[in-house]
Amino acid sequence: MNQDYLNLAKQRRSIYALGKEVSLSDQEIVDLVEPVIAESPTPFNNQTTRAVFLFGQAHDQLWDIVIERLKTEVPTAEAYAKTVAKLNSFKAGHGTILYFTDMAIVHQMEQDFALYKDNFYDWSEQAQGIMTMGVWTTLANNGIGASLQHYNPLIDEAVAQAFNIPENWRLRAEMPFGSIVAPAGTKEYMDAADRFKVFN
Repeated sequence: MNQDYLNLAKQRRSIYALGKEVSLSDQEIVDLVEPVIAESPTPFNNQTTRAVFLFGQAHDQLWDIVIERLKTEVPTAEAYAKTVAKLNSFKAGHGTILYFTDMAIVHQMEQDFALYKDNFYDWSEQAQGIMTMGVWTTLANNGIGASLQHYNPLIDEAVAQAFNIPENWRLRAEMPFGSIVAPAGTKEYMDAADRFKVFN
Protein backbone atom coordinates (compact mmCIF):
# COMPACT_ATOMS: atom_id res chain seq x y z
CA MET A 1 0.00 0.00 0.00
CA ASN A 2 1.50 3.32 -1.12
CA GLN A 3 1.18 6.01 1.54
CA ASP A 4 3.32 8.72 -0.04
CA TYR A 5 0.45 11.22 0.00
CA LEU A 6 -0.40 10.45 3.62
CA ASN A 7 3.22 11.02 4.62
CA LEU A 8 3.17 14.38 2.82
CA ALA A 9 -0.15 15.34 4.41
CA LYS A 10 1.24 14.64 7.88
CA GLN A 11 3.85 17.37 7.30
CA ARG A 12 1.09 19.95 6.89
CA ARG A 13 0.49 21.61 10.24
CA SER A 14 -0.64 25.04 11.41
CA ILE A 15 2.62 26.89 12.04
CA TYR A 16 2.16 30.14 13.95
CA ALA A 17 5.79 30.96 14.81
CA LEU A 18 7.02 32.17 11.44
CA GLY A 19 10.22 33.78 10.21
CA LYS A 20 11.43 35.34 6.97
CA GLU A 21 14.36 33.03 6.21
CA VAL A 22 12.99 30.66 3.58
CA SER A 23 15.25 28.78 1.17
CA LEU A 24 13.24 29.65 -1.95
CA SER A 25 13.11 33.01 -3.71
CA ASP A 26 9.79 34.82 -4.02
CA GLN A 27 9.53 33.83 -7.68
CA GLU A 28 10.34 30.21 -6.86
CA ILE A 29 7.50 30.19 -4.33
CA VAL A 30 5.11 31.57 -6.96
CA ASP A 31 6.37 29.01 -9.49
CA LEU A 32 5.90 26.25 -6.90
CA VAL A 33 2.37 27.19 -5.90
CA GLU A 34 0.72 28.33 -9.13
CA PRO A 35 0.71 24.85 -10.74
CA VAL A 36 -0.74 23.34 -7.55
CA ILE A 37 -3.67 25.75 -7.81
CA ALA A 38 -4.03 25.10 -11.54
CA GLU A 39 -4.14 21.33 -10.98
CA SER A 40 -6.64 21.50 -8.11
CA PRO A 41 -10.07 20.30 -9.22
CA THR A 42 -13.07 22.60 -9.49
CA PRO A 43 -16.69 21.70 -10.37
CA PHE A 44 -17.25 21.48 -14.13
CA ASN A 45 -13.60 22.61 -14.37
CA ASN A 46 -14.94 26.14 -13.86
CA GLN A 47 -11.68 27.30 -12.23
CA THR A 48 -13.19 29.72 -9.72
CA THR A 49 -10.12 29.78 -7.46
CA ARG A 50 -7.86 32.84 -7.44
CA ALA A 51 -4.71 33.71 -5.49
CA VAL A 52 -2.72 36.85 -4.78
CA PHE A 53 0.86 36.55 -3.54
CA LEU A 54 2.12 39.20 -1.13
CA PHE A 55 5.81 39.64 -0.33
CA GLY A 56 7.86 42.36 1.34
CA GLN A 57 5.99 45.62 1.90
CA ALA A 58 2.77 44.21 0.46
CA HIS A 59 2.84 41.38 3.02
CA ASP A 60 3.44 43.86 5.85
CA GLN A 61 0.69 46.12 4.52
CA LEU A 62 -1.86 43.33 4.68
CA TRP A 63 -1.24 42.62 8.35
CA ASP A 64 -1.21 46.34 9.15
CA ILE A 65 -4.66 46.49 7.55
CA VAL A 66 -5.86 43.63 9.76
CA ILE A 67 -4.34 45.19 12.89
CA GLU A 68 -6.02 48.52 12.18
CA ARG A 69 -9.37 46.96 11.29
CA LEU A 70 -9.57 44.83 14.42
CA LYS A 71 -8.94 47.84 16.63
CA THR A 72 -12.66 48.65 16.43
CA GLU A 73 -13.77 45.04 16.95
CA VAL A 74 -11.83 43.86 20.01
CA PRO A 75 -13.62 44.86 23.24
CA THR A 76 -10.74 45.73 25.58
CA ALA A 77 -7.22 47.12 25.38
CA GLU A 78 -5.86 43.93 26.93
CA ALA A 79 -7.62 41.75 24.39
CA TYR A 80 -6.47 44.00 21.56
CA ALA A 81 -2.85 43.74 22.72
CA LYS A 82 -3.12 39.94 22.53
CA THR A 83 -4.72 40.20 19.10
CA VAL A 84 -1.93 42.45 17.83
CA ALA A 85 0.69 40.02 19.15
CA LYS A 86 -0.98 37.21 17.22
CA LEU A 87 -1.22 39.28 14.05
CA ASN A 88 2.42 40.32 14.37
CA SER A 89 3.35 36.62 14.41
CA PHE A 90 1.82 36.36 10.93
CA LYS A 91 3.52 39.60 9.85
CA ALA A 92 6.84 38.11 11.00
CA GLY A 93 6.52 35.56 8.21
CA HIS A 94 7.97 35.79 4.72
CA GLY A 95 4.74 36.33 2.80
CA THR A 96 1.02 35.74 2.53
CA ILE A 97 -1.21 34.15 -0.07
CA LEU A 98 -4.70 35.59 -0.35
CA TYR A 99 -7.32 33.14 -1.65
CA PHE A 100 -10.37 34.32 -3.56
CA THR A 101 -13.39 32.90 -5.37
CA ASP A 102 -14.38 34.48 -8.67
CA MET A 103 -18.06 35.02 -8.00
CA ALA A 104 -18.76 36.05 -11.60
CA ILE A 105 -18.07 32.47 -12.65
CA VAL A 106 -20.12 31.06 -9.77
CA HIS A 107 -23.11 33.19 -10.80
CA GLN A 108 -22.66 32.32 -14.47
CA MET A 109 -22.68 28.61 -13.63
CA GLU A 110 -25.86 29.12 -11.60
CA GLN A 111 -27.51 30.53 -14.73
CA ASP A 112 -26.05 28.00 -17.16
CA PHE A 113 -26.89 24.96 -15.04
CA ALA A 114 -30.09 25.94 -13.25
CA LEU A 115 -30.72 22.39 -12.04
CA TYR A 116 -27.65 22.71 -9.79
CA LYS A 117 -27.81 26.43 -9.06
CA ASP A 118 -28.06 25.94 -5.29
CA ASN A 119 -24.83 23.96 -5.27
CA PHE A 120 -22.32 26.10 -7.12
CA TYR A 121 -21.32 28.28 -4.19
CA ASP A 122 -20.91 25.25 -1.93
CA TRP A 123 -18.88 23.57 -4.64
CA SER A 124 -16.67 26.64 -4.96
CA GLU A 125 -15.96 26.39 -1.23
CA GLN A 126 -15.01 22.75 -1.67
CA ALA A 127 -12.64 23.83 -4.43
CA GLN A 128 -11.11 26.33 -2.01
CA GLY A 129 -10.51 23.60 0.54
CA ILE A 130 -8.91 21.26 -1.98
CA MET A 131 -6.69 24.04 -3.30
CA THR A 132 -5.52 25.29 0.08
CA MET A 133 -4.75 21.76 1.27
CA GLY A 134 -2.62 21.23 -1.83
CA VAL A 135 -0.74 24.50 -1.44
CA TRP A 136 -0.28 24.05 2.30
CA THR A 137 1.11 20.54 1.84
CA THR A 138 3.40 21.66 -0.97
CA LEU A 139 4.82 24.47 1.16
CA ALA A 140 5.35 22.06 4.06
CA ASN A 141 7.14 19.62 1.75
CA ASN A 142 9.56 22.44 0.95
CA GLY A 143 10.25 23.30 4.59
CA ILE A 144 7.93 26.31 4.66
CA GLY A 145 5.47 26.70 7.53
CA ALA A 146 1.99 28.18 7.07
CA SER A 147 -1.45 28.54 8.60
CA LEU A 148 -4.87 29.41 7.22
CA GLN A 149 -6.54 32.54 8.59
CA HIS A 150 -9.98 34.06 8.04
CA TYR A 151 -10.15 37.79 8.72
CA ASN A 152 -12.55 38.17 5.83
CA PRO A 153 -15.08 39.74 5.48
CA LEU A 154 -13.87 42.39 7.93
CA ILE A 155 -10.92 43.28 5.73
CA ASP A 156 -12.46 42.70 2.29
CA GLU A 157 -12.94 46.34 1.29
CA ALA A 158 -9.54 47.52 2.51
CA VAL A 159 -7.77 44.58 0.85
CA ALA A 160 -9.57 45.21 -2.44
CA GLN A 161 -8.49 48.84 -2.40
CA ALA A 162 -4.92 48.15 -1.32
CA PHE A 163 -4.19 45.43 -3.88
CA ASN A 164 -6.48 46.36 -6.77
CA ILE A 165 -8.64 43.25 -6.41
CA PRO A 166 -11.37 42.77 -9.05
CA GLU A 167 -14.85 43.47 -7.75
CA ASN A 168 -16.07 39.95 -8.49
CA TRP A 169 -13.30 38.26 -6.45
CA ARG A 170 -14.52 37.29 -2.97
CA LEU A 171 -11.83 36.91 -0.31
CA ARG A 172 -12.02 33.50 1.36
CA ALA A 173 -8.81 33.13 3.40
CA GLU A 174 -5.32 34.40 4.13
CA MET A 175 -2.29 32.09 4.37
CA PRO A 176 0.77 33.61 6.06
CA PHE A 177 3.90 31.54 5.49
CA GLY A 178 7.60 31.56 6.25
CA SER A 179 10.41 29.73 7.93
CA ILE A 180 9.44 27.54 10.88
CA VAL A 181 10.62 29.25 14.07
CA ALA A 182 8.81 26.77 16.34
CA PRO A 183 7.02 23.55 15.36
CA ALA A 184 3.33 22.86 15.81
CA GLY A 185 2.20 21.12 18.96
CA THR A 186 1.10 17.50 19.17
CA LYS A 187 -1.97 16.81 17.07
CA GLU A 188 -4.85 15.00 18.75
CA TYR A 189 -7.18 12.66 16.89
CA MET A 190 -10.71 11.68 17.81
CA ASP A 191 -11.55 8.00 18.04
CA ALA A 192 -11.88 6.47 14.58
CA ALA A 193 -15.07 4.66 15.61
CA ASP A 194 -16.75 8.03 16.17
CA ARG A 195 -15.63 9.35 12.81
CA PHE A 196 -15.89 6.60 10.24
CA LYS A 197 -18.36 3.92 9.19
CA VAL A 198 -17.56 0.99 6.89
CA PHE A 199 -20.18 -1.31 5.37
CA ASN A 200 -19.42 -4.55 3.51
